[in-house]
Amino acid sequence: MKTYREKIEVQSDGLNPTFHDVTEQVKKALAASGIRNGTCVVYSHHTTCSVMTQECSHDKTYFGHEYLQQDLCNIMEKLIPTCRYEGQYMHPGPKHIEFAMGLGTEEGEWTSLNTEAHLRSVFFGRSETIVVCDGELDLGEFGYIYFIDWDQVRARKRVVDIQITGE
Repeated sequence: MKTYREKIEVQSDGLNPTFHDVTEQVKKALAASGIRNGTCVVYSHHTTCSVMTQECSHDKTYFGHEYLQQDLCNIMEKLIPTCRYEGQYMHPGPKHIEFAMGLGTEEGEWTSLNTEAHLRSVFFGRSETIVVCDGELDLGEFGYIYFIDWDQVRARKRVVDIQITGE
């Protein structure tokens, strides 16, 4: 049994959820691994991000979302509205704001007003496991791998973790 691990960086836009098609990078990682049969896990350690496999809908909105992605954003906005003001959600509370500001990495208290991103990532999960068969990702005919940053508060770099295990 062999394990291969790789990380790739993506740049999120802010202002809207950002969808990153990471399919080709994951395929390159699989090729580099030399693993022919096993499993590939694509994972986010960011608690406001998700990983999903879905069809590419090809058509895009003026903001760059594929139509299926925009449909997903529209539904999520109805289920879990974007945090627009303090107190809209219980989180973040004063202790969390104090903790976040104490890290020295936040631009201001407002950067913690991303509760919808945390809740949305819970709905979709932070990883996908894809079967590897004969050196190929078994994504089906229309499957793509997307890394989604639900956090709309600001643009920033994100890390996509890939771990492939098998023979």
